[in-house]
Amino acid sequence: MDSKLSKPTIALHWITGVLFIGVIILGLYVEGLPRSPEKFELLGIHKSLGVMILAVALIRIIWRFKEGPITGAPEQNRALQILAKSVQHLLLLATLLMPISGIMMNTGGGRALEVFGLEILAAGEKIEWLGSLGHTIHVIAAKIIIALIVLHVIGALKHQLVNRDHAIERMFGR
Repeated sequence: MDSKLSKPTIALHWITGVLFIGVIILGLYVEGLPRSPEKFELLGIHKSLGVMILAVALIRIIWRFKEGPITGAPEQNRALQILAKSVQHLLLLATLLMPISGIMMNTGGGRALEVFGLEILAAGEKIEWLGSLGHTIHVIAAKIIIALIVLHVIGALKHQLVNRDHAIERMFGR
């Protein structure tokens, strides 16, 4: 693999990945907490970071269109090529779907959308179906996304350790 990735591509990949994994871990932790001021404070952080992920994801997708598709590592097996591309595209979609479904839950619950205390969207009427649909998408997608992240990491490790094509080094700009 000889094509070098641009600095913005690398930065957007890692910012998205770290934020996304962090928000998932925080969401799973908050889900298990009893109702308390701490839970609602952490939920506010979870929501704020989710909105940040949506912004970064939009920038990342715009950048991808501007820069063009990333050339993947050469793969001997066509099925693995399809799997790798599918996981990458589904993860990109997930960076949009998860925050949007979270916003649907929040808005459907009649709550204001705030990012670290700054109101982005004012509270409105409860919209039960919107909140319920957002919740369903959020819960189901979280499980799928965890599996996709695991597959993505396994794929990167396979390329680095088995194929020895320096895929991980490439994602660090080397």
